[in-house]
Amino acid sequence: MKIIGLYAGKLNHIGEKRSPTGIYKQSVEKVSVDELGIQGDIQADKRFHGGPQKALHQYALSSYEKIIKRYPLLHRQAKPGAIGENLSATDMNEHNVCIGDIHNLGTAILQVSAPRIPCWKIDAKFSQPALHKFISQHKLNGWYYRVLHGGDIKLGNTFQLQQRPNPEITVDTMLKVIHGEASPHLVKQTINANGLDPEWKTRLQNKYPTA
Repeated sequence: MKIIGLYAGKLNHIGEKRSPTGIYKQSVEKVSVDELGIQGDIQADKRFHGGPQKALHQYALSSYEKIIKRYPLLHRQAKPGAIGENLSATDMNEHNVCIGDIHNLGTAILQVSAPRIPCWKIDAKFSQPALHKFISQHKLNGWYYRVLHGGDIKLGNTFQLQQRPNPEITVDTMLKVIHGEASPHLVKQTINANGLDPEWKTRLQNKYPTA
């Protein structure tokens, strides 16, 4: 679980309406993070990205492989950093990362808060209609962190898992809950998961009022 990519970006624009975006990231060797993420990194639409509960985004290397398998012509574009993530690491994916996981990374402390929900800007960046729907349907979302303690992160740092309060609630499990594909037991556990983004707790409570 070693950091092989760190990415930060400036404000840019995308789509026919030239909507503001931070999806275009550049590779960097080291970063400083605080409660709002990488210092100097831009998250343009704070409704969906950024803020204390979505301070950093990580995307799995294996998800790029699945995108390329489905869309072979994207093999030059679909590479780490392209989805707009901040972090890329070996051996981490939606099946082995759990909501609430607390990691030491460099001198920072991070906690997994929720999956990322893909949007149309991915389609626009890749010039591939419905790519974000493919990502959602196959649960290749990636995930967000809150920053519990700010610090410095550099290439080669290793994720050191300190706590796993919800070992049954992987990111994939939560995505199944979101999609209505999980048992009532897992729905209830997810809603009550330690470290879950409070906004998602409310959304899931509204979706499953009897849970």
